[in-house]
This record gives sequence, structure tokens and C-alpha cells, in this order.
Amino acid sequence: MSLLAIMVLSIYNPQMKKALTIAGFDPTGGAGVQADLKVFHALGVYGLSVVSSLTAQNTREVRNIMPVPREFVNRQLEVLLSDIVPEATKTGMLYSESNVEVLAYIIRKFSLKNIVVDPVIVSSSGKRLVEKNTRLQ
Repeated sequence: MSLLAIMVLSIYNPQMKKALTIAGFDPTGGAGVQADLKVFHALGVYGLSVVSSLTAQNTREVRNIMPVPREFVNRQLEVLLSDIVPEATKTGMLYSESNVEVLAYIIRKFSLKNIVVDPVIVSSSGKRLVEKNTRLQ
């Protein structure tokens, strides 16, 4: 067994409540999956995460966003949820309409419960965090 596998097994407790975040990656750790995982940990909840987009940003601005392709968001979710199903799921910046569609499909397929939708649309510095043609309804 690898050292990483031993570390994960020593941290993961199947009896703990689990929450999944599907959001963007903020390299500052102030938002996105990193911030959600910190909150989960502080609440005594085991955090799971799927990355929907990558950002090039600092504490002052978001310079670039690279969406994770829908096929890979779907793959991340399918593989994770085939093993661990969370008691709650939270969304953040999904960035693209296609990622929203994938998530809707996954929620139905795996009968995910306790969904919290946090539609992150604009950064605190004013950068749009959804694709240009995404319908905001």
C-alpha cells in the first residue's frame, strides 16, 4: 500500500458526515473548493471536491479562467460518487452551462440530497465568472 493510500485511509472515516463541493479552484485559498473544504473541516464534516474551473488570480483580481471540460467534470463526479456518496452537496462557480447540465444529470443519477446552490457569477473584483453565452435565469 502506498504512503498516500495509508494517509487517506487514516484521515477518511466512513462514519463521518460527508459534503461535496463542486466549484472553481482559487490558488489563494480564499474561495472555491479550498474555502469550502476549510469550512467543512471546521464543522467536523469530511470534505469531497470536484473542480469545475481553474483560475489565475490573486487577492486583488481574477485574471484568467479556464473551464474544466464537461466530460472531465462528469468523470470526476462519476468516479467519486461510485465510491462515496455525500450527505450534502454544495455548488460554487460552475462557469459553463454545460457543467450545470452535467451536475443536474449527476444529481438525478445518484439521487444526491441536501443540495446548496451558490451561483457564483461575479468575483469580488468584478470579473464575470460565467461563460459569455451562459443563460442567467
